Amino acid sequence: MAGCCAVLGAFLFEYDTPRIVLIRSRKVGLMNRAVQLLILAYVIGWVFVWEKGYQEMDSVVSSVTTKAKGVTTTNTSDLGVRIWDVADYVIPAQEENSLFIMTNMIITLNQTQGVCPEIPDKTTVCKSDANCTAGSTGTHSNGVATGKCVQFNGTVKTCEVAAWCPVEDDSDVPKPAFLKAAENFTVLVKNNIWYPKFNFSKRNILPNITTTYLKSCIYDAITDPFCPIFRLGKIVKEAGHSFQDMAVEGGIMGIQIQWDCNLDRAASSCLPKYSFRRLDTRDADHNVSPGYNFRFAKYYSDLTGGEHRTLIKAYGIRFDIIVFGKAGKFDIIPTMINIGSGLALLGVATVLCDVIVLYCMKKRYYYREKKYKYVEDYEQGLGSETDR
Repeated sequence: MAGCCAVLGAFLFEYDTPRIVLIRSRKVGLMNRAVQLLILAYVIGWVFVWEKGYQEMDSVVSSVTTKAKGVTTTNTSDLGVRIWDVADYVIPAQEENSLFIMTNMIITLNQTQGVCPEIPDKTTVCKSDANCTAGSTGTHSNGVATGKCVQFNGTVKTCEVAAWCPVEDDSDVPKPAFLKAAENFTVLVKNNIWYPKFNFSKRNILPNITTTYLKSCIYDAITDPFCPIFRLGKIVKEAGHSFQDMAVEGGIMGIQIQWDCNLDRAASSCLPKYSFRRLDTRDADHNVSPGYNFRFAKYYSDLTGGEHRTLIKAYGIRFDIIVFGKAGKFDIIPTMINIGSGLALLGVATVLCDVIVLYCMKKRYYYREKKYKYVEDYEQGLGSETDR
């Protein structure tokens, strides 16, 4: 109890103030200056030069539009000779910050609603009607089971379904890709940016780019780093992948546009930087459900009014345009805050040297005597002398 009262009394009735002690020691002096130099190097080099701590920062606001170009031809037994242009392989025509290019497909022609045998697999192969449950719809079923077991071909029977017939058979993906020539298609990326805090806007089609140049240029990191037209095969190659391999089952590519602008300099120095990476990176050891695909249909009616459709399972590459960046401009407030923080950090040198001098050096007890001085209350001292 007495100890607690003593601690409380010391807390309430004692006051401590710093005392300046000059220690003539080469070791301590050099250590103190070294720590101060490190702190100054951090404040000046990292905070102000590298991180531009004297600037107010703002994040980019962006909008993106795309336009693909390219024509190719195919010749197959199902479709014959066919020309493919942008309206055929860009699905849908416009997306937000994305562009899908169909590179491969499985097409099922002239489907009509009716009954037909399912595609053979372990759940649809049957020997009699007893193996088929009427009204059932499996996760991978193409229709509603009728409960009948019918002939699929000369040797195999499968359960009959009410569906769009003939049902799709997607067991074999075409190799090489159906539209392998898409490697040479191009995409124009138009990107407009805005930094609202500084009311600064710009676009990736730079002021010095002419109509003539835009019609002939193709992006190249060395020769044409600011051309906004990209060859699809080049994009995939820059990301370290093969376009022809990726075109078979599809995938997702990222076109990254980085805008890092120092608005203390001329506006012409604010330039886009392009980079590319595959976003659906495939793991060779675990490659379940790879690629990117979806289905869509084209409907039509015959002369008698009967409804038909052509079902297409489209494989392709989706290009996601990802825009990021920041801009900075001189402002007195962050400058003063960082200067104040730097000056406060200089106190770390004193604290570190005090710890070493008072607790680590051989003459620590001697330094403690010089560092700390205990003074009694002046008024109490006068009262004691008077009583005597």
